[in-house]
Amino acid sequence: MAFNLESISEATSGAVGALVSTTVLYPLDTCKTKYQAEIRSRNHQKYRNISDVLWEAISTGRILSLYQGLGTKNLQSFISQFVYFYGYSFFKRLYLRKSGNKSIGTRANLIVAAAAGACTVIVTQPLDTASSRMQTSEFGKSKGLWKTFSDFTWREAFDGLGISLLLTINPSVQYTVFDQLKERLLKEKRSRSRGTGLSPESLSAFSAFVLGAVSKCVATCITYPAIRCKVTIQAAESDEDETKESQAKAEKTISGAMYAIWRREGLLGFLKGLQAQILKTVLSSALHLMVKEKITKGTWVLMLALQRYILVNRIKLKNA
Repeated sequence: MAFNLESISEATSGAVGALVSTTVLYPLDTCKTKYQAEIRSRNHQKYRNISDVLWEAISTGRILSLYQGLGTKNLQSFISQFVYFYGYSFFKRLYLRKSGNKSIGTRANLIVAAAAGACTVIVTQPLDTASSRMQTSEFGKSKGLWKTFSDFTWREAFDGLGISLLLTINPSVQYTVFDQLKERLLKEKRSRSRGTGLSPESLSAFSAFVLGAVSKCVATCITYPAIRCKVTIQAAESDEDETKESQAKAEKTISGAMYAIWRREGLLGFLKGLQAQILKTVLSSALHLMVKEKITKGTWVLMLALQRYILVNRIKLKNA
């Protein structure tokens, strides 16, 4: 029972952390996504940099459009983080139980994180596609979740699934780096003072913020070209798109997206928006993990209280 409660505690705190970070940084995420989604030659670019997206929203009086798709994004973030953290915690403890080891190595940690990430992607891919289309729609023209779903087939709902599965290496690298750095810090803590053993040890808010920023920065730099391709595959079709319908369909594949970026923007096109991606993802991950670490103790206590309540009621039923 304790095994399941600890997994649920990790999942719940991770999901709440994702909800907070997504909401706080959503306008930046919208600007970043619209900037990344544009594939045009330099002479025809609508956005020269990410600030142009923000200026467009301000100059057209559609500043609230920076929040288009927020509900869908929050739903997707909450579900994906809950599934990921539950799966990660579950597979990690399963590995430790089967192997008999007291700690998990880097290689095993990568495999566990990738397995949890693959499960998450399959479950949340339709929401991820809908969220990307809502964010990349023209300001003021974004549709609701159900309307967005009704505009594409189930096959289109899983646009970018292959590259999303490939990108499971991102959280794998992130949480592996985070866990290894966290373990080192906690070892230093344990050497200074003995733990009570009443609840899982946690980092301070500042330590979690710094480790989250460092781990996400490493993961983002490694996987960014794939991230850029994923955004272009899932992006809504622009009213000003210069390409023909057949070309647009071709760009919905991994090879098509890579070719389009290479042909119109060159090799550096695969790094377009990298600075904005790092800024957004590092802040988001750091804030997310900081919130998660701080509420983990609270959720752990609640889960233990729930476990005790269930056991007491079982004893009462047996004695009745």
